[in-house]
Amino acid sequence: MSNTGDQWQVARRRKGAAKKSKPLQVSSASTCCQEELDIGKTVKRIRDTVSELRCEEFWQEWKEQLLVAASVSTPTEDKDTEVQLETASEHRSCQQLECVCYGLGSFSSCVAARYQLAMLLLLLDAGQIPLKDCSVYDPAFSSAEKDVLRELGLTVLTENEEGKRLATKPTLFYLMHCGKALYNNLLWKNWSAQCLPLVIMIGNSFSGMRERTIERELKRDYSYISKAVDVCEERRLPCPSRLIDVFSDTSVITFPSSSLNRLPQSTWTESCEPQYQHCPDLEIILKETQS
Repeated sequence: MSNTGDQWQVARRRKGAAKKSKPLQVSSASTCCQEELDIGKTVKRIRDTVSELRCEEFWQEWKEQLLVAASVSTPTEDKDTEVQLETASEHRSCQQLECVCYGLGSFSSCVAARYQLAMLLLLLDAGQIPLKDCSVYDPAFSSAEKDVLRELGLTVLTENEEGKRLATKPTLFYLMHCGKALYNNLLWKNWSAQCLPLVIMIGNSFSGMRERTIERELKRDYSYISKAVDVCEERRLPCPSRLIDVFSDTSVITFPSSSLNRLPQSTWTESCEPQYQHCPDLEIILKETQS
């Protein structure tokens, strides 16, 4: 990969994880601390990364899968995947998406975060989502990074929502390598047969989470992920080996109305807010503990 150098030493950091250890170390290739960031140069660097990803073969598959998901993000008659691909372009203009991005990380010092930001910008363009309609938040953002995001045209949230954002219209949630609690909170907030079909997630595979988590702990601590994994539709997104730290284990996740409507009504009646009392290593920064 071009222009990465020894910065890959920080690309393995799990963004969205609880930041209890020492602060993220900026690599030796970084030319300045975050607060002294050159806004113009950083914006140009991100746009150069966008151009690089746009030429990648795997990007076309990401784009197609987003458009398929957008075409079925509201309760409509089911279609075959082939038909969805053929009609996605005409559907996307009449089903305008919003976008919310959580847990991006410090993109000025982390190569993985910068590539994930560049991919977000590509997805916004592909889905014809206005930049101002994409809200971003991460407590790791420095004030200079917030300025960069605003310069790019994105909306920077000022409040830690802990992922508890209700989708009132078709919404793309971009949650790259975030902790399970963030996904679980988002599912809880939208836990109804009316709201879930409005949710499109691009992030870690739910089936992968289930495989890596002890079953009783998943059901106890992340009950909404545990329930959602059997009713959602996942489409794995390709990831070239050289970008494994950036885009590994990523899927487009949707919730078809046809699947949700087959569930018993009791599925939706017991929807208690997650508490995480048994999670000492909770991979999320809670707003009451945020410094």
